[in-house]
Amino acid sequence: MSGISFTPEAIRALAQILRETDLSEIELADGESRLRVTRSITVAQVAVAAPAPAPAAPALAAPVPAPAAASAEVTGSTPGAVTSPMVGVAYLAPEPGAAPFVQLGAKVAAGQTLLLIEAMKTFNQIKAPKAGTVTRILVESGTPVEYGEPLMVVE
Repeated sequence: MSGISFTPEAIRALAQILRETDLSEIELADGESRLRVTRSITVAQVAVAAPAPAPAAPALAAPVPAPAAASAEVTGSTPGAVTSPMVGVAYLAPEPGAAPFVQLGAKVAAGQTLLLIEAMKTFNQIKAPKAGTVTRILVESGTPVEYGEPLMVVE
């Protein structure tokens, strides 16, 4: 008889893998048998500072409004948003202490590596879907990310 073992020891081993890899869920399938273990992860919100107000202009000059996109929340449907294709841990540099793949304001080519996501001890390159400029970086290196979570904005 093949299939997945549903013993408490097997479930504990999967839970340990979740903790060690900072994943939020793991699912195994073998034929008709499926075993899925999930856990809740508390992710700190990344606050984006609003731009500093411009110095006072002469009375004759019209005030320049701040761009609406600067204060708008980025979602997966935001134009230019690069979203996570998987659950894992995001890394902005190829290794600790190395320069990041891209920085805010960097010009990128379509297919250029923006960051890595580690999932199941495998590093997956996340590439720019189009050429443009990195206008927002929404994750910090070493933080867990969820499927569909916006990572960067390339406009």
